[in-house]
Amino acid sequence: MLNSAGTAISAVTLAGGFAARAWFGDAVADGIWLLGVLPNVIAHTVTSVKSVFRKQAGVDLLALASVVVALSLGEFLVAAVISLMLASGRALEDYAQFRAQREMTALLRHAPRQAIRQEQGNWVCVGVSEVSPGDRLMVRHGDVLPVDGVLACAGDLDESALTGEATIRRRAAGEAVCSGVLNAGSVLEMVALATESDSTFSGILRMVAAAQAKRSPLTRLADRYALFFIVVALAVAGASWLWSGDALRVLAVLVVATPCPLILGVPVAVVAGLSRCASHGVLVKGGGAMEWLARASILFFDKTGTLTRGTARLVDMASAPGEPVEAPLRLAASLGQGAVGFANV
Repeated sequence: MLNSAGTAISAVTLAGGFAARAWFGDAVADGIWLLGVLPNVIAHTVTSVKSVFRKQAGVDLLALASVVVALSLGEFLVAAVISLMLASGRALEDYAQFRAQREMTALLRHAPRQAIRQEQGNWVCVGVSEVSPGDRLMVRHGDVLPVDGVLACAGDLDESALTGEATIRRRAAGEAVCSGVLNAGSVLEMVALATESDSTFSGILRMVAAAQAKRSPLTRLADRYALFFIVVALAVAGASWLWSGDALRVLAVLVVATPCPLILGVPVAVVAGLSRCASHGVLVKGGGAMEWLARASILFFDKTGTLTRGTARLVDMASAPGEPVEAPLRLAASLGQGAVGFANV
C-alpha cells in the first residue's frame, strides 16, 4: 500500500512539474518535483536500511543513491524520474506478494477453527488447539474435520481440498481421515489421533508459507551479482568524477547503472508463478522447484486417482447387435432436453 501511494505521488508530481514548467518556469517545477521525491526518499531509505540489516540489500540501493545525488546537484527532474521507477518497481513486487498472500488467505479460510468435543456425556464447542489425541469429536454436515483421526461411524467425505478428486468418498468406520476434509454427509463422529499442529492440513499451511518466504537459488544469485554490480558502479562513478572533475558525471553513471529489474524481476516472476500454481490447486514447495520445472522436458505423474482435463470427451460409442449407433444419441438428446446446460453439451 505504501509503495502504491508513493508511485501515485511520483506520477502526479512528475506530470504536474512538466505542466508547471510550461506555465510558471523551472523554479516552480523543481519545487513540485521535490515534493514528490522527498516522501519516496524517506520511505525507501528506511526500507533499505532494514534490508541491509537483514543482509538482503540489492540494486535498489543504487537507485536510492542516484536520487540522493540528483537532489544534491539540483537535478530534480532526474530525481523524480528515478523515484517513480523505484516506487513503481517496489509496488509491482508488493502486488505479486499480495497475489501469493491471497492464495494463502484462501487456505487459511478453509482451516477449521473450532471442534465439538465430547466431555462427560455432553458435546462442547472448543478451539481446535485444545483437541488432544483420544478425544471423541462430532463433525456436522458442511464442517471441516478439525484434526487427523479415525471415523467412529461411516461417513461421506469431500476430500477435494487435499486430493483434488471432486467425487464424494464413502469412508467406513475405523478408516483413518485427515484434517481439512469436508463432511458432505450426515453428522459423524471421530476419534482424534493428532493435535492441530501435527495434523495434515496444518502441515500444508506450513509448506505453503515456507514456499512463499523462501528465496529461490536464482534469486540469491541475482542478489549476489547485484551487490557486486553496486560496488563496480560506485567505483566507475568515482573514477569518472576524478578524471573529469565534473560531479554530474557521477550522476550520469549512477542513472545509467540503475537496473531495478535485475533484483525485482526474479522474485516477482517466482512469486507470481507460485501464486498462479496455487490458484489452480497446485502447491509448489519453493522457487527452486519452479526453476527445475522450467528445465523439464518429460514429466511423470504419480497420483492416486485419475488426471483429467476437467471436461468430458466422447471416446467411443457402442450399441447392441442390430441396433444403429445413432439410437443412443437420440435417447440421450431426448433425456437432455430438460437438463440444465443442455445447450452446452
